[in-house]
Amino acid sequence: MPAKNRDLHGSAPDHSPVALLLIDVINHLDFEGGDRLLEHALPMAERLAALKRRARAAGIPAIYANDNFGRWQSDFTKVLERCRADGARGKPIADRLAPDADDYFVLKPKHSGFYGTTLDILLDYLGVDTLILAGLTADRCVLFTASDAYMRDFHLLVPADCVASIDPADNRAALAHMARVLKADTRESTVLELAHLTRRAA
Repeated sequence: MPAKNRDLHGSAPDHSPVALLLIDVINHLDFEGGDRLLEHALPMAERLAALKRRARAAGIPAIYANDNFGRWQSDFTKVLERCRADGARGKPIADRLAPDADDYFVLKPKHSGFYGTTLDILLDYLGVDTLILAGLTADRCVLFTASDAYMRDFHLLVPADCVASIDPADNRAALAHMARVLKADTRESTVLELAHLTRRAA
């Protein structure tokens, strides 16, 4: 897309061939199976937090693609406040993965991070061609987002240790599907050489 102002009027100062997309990690988990998801998501959140720190050090921007939970008058700040409130089931995950001031975010109304959001435009301005997808859940929102990204010709990485689902068997099946059909690299985050990845993508 040709753009008169490549930095989105100063609002997207980063330029990187790689971006880390955190999907639905700010989540109250107030739904059936949320307690079981929390069990798997907590250790995942620790690993994803470590990956995010490494990505920042490598100059890779983080983008939060988060559900609006059907609250059309909400914004990301309100979603974050709700999920970090005392008693919120998802508070431990939201606390571990709370965004930094210079992270990006889009609110999504459906499963995919691309559907009905500004994600396409943001990725174009950042110059991204490789996406690292992580978060909740591998068999639903991560899968739908990965499918849409694949159809847009992004190179995909979905670290197996940085996604979670309610059922571990469904998680493994989703990862296998993304590796086979979407050509996603599903190696664990600890073996990803992020600096090398940015140089190769560039």
